[in-house]
Amino acid sequence: MPSIETLIPFIGISTFLCFLPGPDNILVLSQSALNGRKTGISITIGLCLGLIIHTSLVSLGIAAIIRENTIAFEIIRGLGVLYLTYLAWGAFNANPICLKDNSKFFSKSRKLIKKGMIMNLSNPKVIIFFLAFLPQFISNHEEAMPVSLQLLYLGLIFVGVAFISFTMISYLSGFLHEFIENDSSVQTILNKVTSLIFIGLAINLLMSQI
Repeated sequence: MPSIETLIPFIGISTFLCFLPGPDNILVLSQSALNGRKTGISITIGLCLGLIIHTSLVSLGIAAIIRENTIAFEIIRGLGVLYLTYLAWGAFNANPICLKDNSKFFSKSRKLIKKGMIMNLSNPKVIIFFLAFLPQFISNHEEAMPVSLQLLYLGLIFVGVAFISFTMISYLSGFLHEFIENDSSVQTILNKVTSLIFIGLAINLLMSQI
């Protein structure tokens, strides 16, 4: 188990990184403002499930193979660009909805969790980030646990920090939702803005390098 001296800076830096503008928290922020806190939290769960899978791949060493395999990286990136474009198209053509009607929320929550997870998994930059970030906090002491377990442990802590951070973003963004509730004109504008956000994320992912 990492020492307190390692965990404190790790958690601090992880928290800072989670609040920096990025694809995940931008998605949570925009969807919470548009559709309410429950939507943001459902997407957060999906994003964190994706992070758990990324963490598992890093701890198993599979991430290093993906990093070195240009074809695998390009395939994942291509799928990510296509998925973000698909989300952009859906947001652009979305119709205003009655936000007070929560009767279909539970049936929709699974789709939101799936959306968050797919978006996270289809971004190869996440796994490259883990490969660059987590090893910096690994201990090589003789009594330390195996490196793979340390990576998994730190990765799960990062997931916990991300969940708390994104939930806070979702809750705070939810206040905006109260101002646009059942206002079709504002919903239409926000849907178009959301579409532009997804297009921007797709372009950023398309132009990224390993």
